[in-house]
Amino acid sequence: MMKKEVTIKFVNGVEASPIALLVQTANRFSSSIYIESGDKKVNVKSIMGMMSLAMNYEDMVTVVTEGKDEKEALDTLEQFLSEG
Repeated sequence: MMKKEVTIKFVNGVEASPIALLVQTANRFSSSIYIESGDKKVNVKSIMGMMSLAMNYEDMVTVVTEGKDEKEALDTLEQFLSEG
């Protein structure tokens, strides 16, 4: 299992379109992928779960990956979230 704190860099927050792209990106990996924000832990492969997080610009979240491609998944999601 790998964990990394990431700062959200989407200027307008994470709205439906970026969330859909994030979910599509996460689904390319076989690993389990979660985002922890406050007291919530959400499966990144679930669009409804991701919408429930209501992430905003410069929020700090923790990306958690576990599985055979966990490092690649973590690196890809970190880049996606931190480059906006």
